[in-house]
Amino acid sequence: MKLLESSWGKTLGFFAVLVAVIAAVLHHIENSERTIYTRMAHDLKTLSEDFRQKNKSCFILGASGETGKELLKEIVARKLFSKITLIGRRQLTFEDEAYENLVQEVVNFEKLDDYAAAFQGHDVGYCCLGTTKAKAGADGFIRVDHDYVLKSAELAKAGGCSHFNLESSKGADKKSGFLYLKVKGQVEADIEPLDFERYSIYRPAVLMVDRQESRPAEWFARKVLGPISSMFPTAMSIPIQSVTRAMVANTLIPAGEKVEILENKAIYDLGKAPGK
Repeated sequence: MKLLESSWGKTLGFFAVLVAVIAAVLHHIENSERTIYTRMAHDLKTLSEDFRQKNKSCFILGASGETGKELLKEIVARKLFSKITLIGRRQLTFEDEAYENLVQEVVNFEKLDDYAAAFQGHDVGYCCLGTTKAKAGADGFIRVDHDYVLKSAELAKAGGCSHFNLESSKGADKKSGFLYLKVKGQVEADIEPLDFERYSIYRPAVLMVDRQESRPAEWFARKVLGPISSMFPTAMSIPIQSVTRAMVANTLIPAGEKVEILENKAIYDLGKAPGK
């Protein structure tokens, strides 16, 4: 009996230490990223009102995807742009009257040069294009997440876009040994020489969202990370609404650096900023 109690005590002790170590690691991850917006010194309500007066237009690439849909909803709700153009491979349908003035440009991403006109005349561009290796294969993934994105950025620059916003990924690095992170990092780097007046890169962690399409690995990650995110909200995941709110808020804030990278914690903090 004493032996059993001793073993049980050691087991509990082991798990207590393990939990403490995991908590320490997550705390380190949570606080290791450089936070651009440690405090919201900007009045977003005033900035929104000023922005509307500028009569700017924007385009969204990937509006049929999860991030693109949420981003479009946020932009429409805030009524920031005089013209919103969706650029994609198919026409999207909307029931809400708030979407009735959207302009939609259907393009063939394999022949984007033939659709250069779709990218002309926009002040701000948002790129949420993306697929997965599981869905498109390695070559297809590279074609979408690198080639389509880069060509779109080139056409946007030629068309007069001054602020290009790119949804990338936490850990993006062109030198990474993982294909996903390598491609994300490579396209980030390849867009920079286009020399936009302002180039904003967003690197969110695992997106907390119920996707319509099946992504088993992401589904499993969400189930595991859900409880963790309540204690460490930016260590390994982020709500998709935080990402889109941050993208819009960042558009309103006067540029600091010409090229800016917002890591997961900075996105989360900016996404919490109040005011429309």
